[in-house]
Amino acid sequence: MKYGEFVDVISPERMCRYVSACANNTKRAMALYRYNIKLSQEMYAIISCFEVTLRNKINKEMKANFGNDWLRDFVLPGGRFDTDPRVEGTRKIIKKGYEGLVRCQRYSHTKLLAEMEFGVWKFMFNNVQYRLSGRCLLNIFPNKPTSTPQFQYDNAFVFNALDVINNMRNRIAHHEPICFGNDGKIDTQSVMFCYMRIMQLFQWMNVDANALLYGMNHVVEVSNKVMKI
Repeated sequence: MKYGEFVDVISPERMCRYVSACANNTKRAMALYRYNIKLSQEMYAIISCFEVTLRNKINKEMKANFGNDWLRDFVLPGGRFDTDPRVEGTRKIIKKGYEGLVRCQRYSHTKLLAEMEFGVWKFMFNNVQYRLSGRCLLNIFPNKPTSTPQFQYDNAFVFNALDVINNMRNRIAHHEPICFGNDGKIDTQSVMFCYMRIMQLFQWMNVDANALLYGMNHVVEVSNKVMKI
């Protein structure tokens, strides 16, 4: 496809960043756009596997401590997330999911888990929710390093790591480019930082990421191709 046709479909506004980053070379700009999509696909696959793994690890730990319907119970009257206004945002998300399933007569704990967005699991490591949840969730990271005076590998560290992953997930889901740095130049550092955080947390959870992601982990390879454009 010629650039004129390409930009007519994608839009001049959307292609502006790509053309600028490629020194007005439209052929390179089209290649960069396509590789950005490929990199987004690769990252989204990794994030999807990570999200399911994290959710299941959290669920297993919480069920052991609070029962089989812990997520529902947390937002019912008198529940752990019902008594503190600081977690109102999370409570509303869970309650909305629960009430929707009840209206459709489809409620099960598994279905309610699937209704939750990544942000719900991230905020389980927020200081307030971490305390309300019994301070037990770091148990899902048996390989986590011991904290030192210089480095605190606590719930706040996990929250910040999950925030990086969540932001990347949202950028991809909203079709935002992930191949640029803050200066507008071609740069995949933010992608690789997110990727390394995911690999780190997989290792902390005692999950063999290489085996889990076998045949679909090409993030580093595609990132290198982006940087060579």
